[in-house]
Amino acid sequence: MDEVVALSAWMTWKTAVMDLPLGGGKGGIICDPKSMSPRELEQLTRSYARAITPIVGPEKDVPAPDVYTNSQTMAWFMDEYNKQVGRHEPGVITGKPVELGGSLGRDTATARGCMIATREAFKAKGIPTQGATIAIQGFGNAGSYCAVLANEFLPGSKVIAVSDSTGAVYNPNGFDVKALVDHKDKTGKVAGFPGAKEISQEEILTLDVTLLIPAALEGQITGQNAANVKAKVVAEAANGPTLPEADDILHKKGALVIPDILANAGGVTVSWFEQLQAKTEYPWSLAEVQKRLEERMVKSFHDVYNASQKHKVHMRTAAYVVAIERVARAQKWKSA
Repeated sequence: MDEVVALSAWMTWKTAVMDLPLGGGKGGIICDPKSMSPRELEQLTRSYARAITPIVGPEKDVPAPDVYTNSQTMAWFMDEYNKQVGRHEPGVITGKPVELGGSLGRDTATARGCMIATREAFKAKGIPTQGATIAIQGFGNAGSYCAVLANEFLPGSKVIAVSDSTGAVYNPNGFDVKALVDHKDKTGKVAGFPGAKEISQEEILTLDVTLLIPAALEGQITGQNAANVKAKVVAEAANGPTLPEADDILHKKGALVIPDILANAGGVTVSWFEQLQAKTEYPWSLAEVQKRLEERMVKSFHDVYNASQKHKVHMRTAAYVVAIERVARAQKWKSA
């Protein structure tokens, strides 16, 4: 319960940082989806949709994908909701398949947004991308797409280490990312990838790399291991991977941490784009989606970075300064 409440608060600040006309909320089901059949997952999803139908809707609360969910999950949810309300409401949920009114680019939005923000961080810090090395903790949707997009946004860089829930692999010469993704798809794990050295999952956080992307679970960089983190830039593709005491340590070391409410906000931004497309019943091209995401991420990164320089604080505090100021201004207009 505490985790879901915290995540709902994070969503509030995330949408504010991105200057989106949305609030924040979170929900979930306690289960082990890896142990369930597709049929069981469908039944569970439809039961959940029926249970929360009264409190969701295009003008109420619009769910979106997160851990262990995908476009199929969203399709089941929308179909069940539509049955309950007796009409077609594609705007009730985002992350749907394109064939059911989903947005092009939603599947890669979190990773693309993260890499746009990372590119801007490299520019701000004057870090060359040629020869930059990358370690990615977590090789699910966000982490794997970050790897795929790395060279588009950081030309000349190379991914040298990745991990998932089963293990971690390292190759100082850099991975063939496509081959690594294929290996993960076929085997369900990164371990055993040909030509890679297996390392501990803890070790990936402290490798001597230019960029570290925590894309797994919360609480990974702590007061105990932060001093050993060598990355110049930490881009939080996951929610809450860095604990507060670690923020201070990393800031004093000169590392730039792109906080989660900025780094992984590409997903909710394109979810908003998907809502707009549902309202107008007019789909956007992939180029349009990516162009608008680029504009939003670049502006938001510099809003936060400039706040960090102005107030002489680390990026997470700066992100909250930007977000809270926006929410406070909106609330002030609504109150006497």
